[in-house]
This record gives sequence, C-alpha cells and structure tokens, in this order.
Amino acid sequence: NGAAPAQRAQAAKPAGDQTIAPALDKNSRFYEAAHAAGLDSTLAGPRPYTVLIPRDEAFGKVEGALKDPANPQNRAELTRVLTYHILPGVVLVEDLGKAVDNGKGKTLVQTVGGDTLTATKDGGKLVLTDASGGKATIVEGDQKRSNGVIHYVDAILTPAVPSAPARQQ
Repeated sequence: NGAAPAQRAQAAKPAGDQTIAPALDKNSRFYEAAHAAGLDSTLAGPRPYTVLIPRDEAFGKVEGALKDPANPQNRAELTRVLTYHILPGVVLVEDLGKAVDNGKGKTLVQTVGGDTLTATKDGGKLVLTDASGGKATIVEGDQKRSNGVIHYVDAILTPAVPSAPARQQ
C-alpha cells in the first residue's frame, strides 16, 4: 500500500506550532548551508520531515561545497549533500531502533534525495552509514516540531558520487 508511509508520518506528526526551519540555530553551519541551498523554506513548509543535523564540529572536517556554502557554484552539490540528511516523514529514534532490530541488525532508510542510508546500532546508539562507508551517530534525537523531527548527528553523511560517463582515449 503506497499510502502507508504517509499515514504513519501523519499519525506520528508532533504537536506544536514551530516548524523545523525557525528551530534551526541561525548561527550554525547547517543553517548557513540550508539557507544557501534554499532548503530553509522547504523545512518551514507543512510536509513532515526528519532532519539529521550535523553538529558544527563536523563541518570542520569536510571539503567542497560545504566549505563554501555561499558560493552559488556550490548550490547543486550543497543541495545534494543536505537532502541526504533529510528523510521523508517523521522517523523517531525509537522507530528507527525497532526497524534495526526487526531487520536483524540493520535497516535501509530512504532520503528525500532518493538515496539510502543504512541504520545500525553500536552500543545502544543508532549509527547511520552513508554510501562510502562514512558513519554518523545520533547524539541527540527526537526534537519534535510541527512538521517533523530533528536528530543531531556527529558527522556529515555524503551520498555516492554520481558516475561520470566513460571517456574515450
């Protein structure tokens, strides 16, 4: 049933009137990047989302578009990386943990960018693994907003690099 995920998201929709966007720390690196990519307006909308927000310390370890989010040339890559941190619907930590348990130790999680993350547990903490094997642990979760939930993670997850067409030599 294609409507089941949306129904679950609506059933789990948190109460309150503040959306995700105004709840973001305006001085954070994530907000700076989301604003530059135009995603802050998306996160202010009515659709429910789960946002995995990397702590500011994680941004010091990255290169590329996240180093200079204000550069308009970085917008496509910035959007691709940030949408890898947004899940459709409301996914609470407890629900993710149950999915991992039911999946015999791991579960795949779809992102709004169309990619997947792998969720596992390590010592009782939930760990998300990206396409290249990078890992981010949920360090603080379930900050509920009217249009979803925020989980803070300790690293930036990166989607697989799009493959370039083979060049003839």
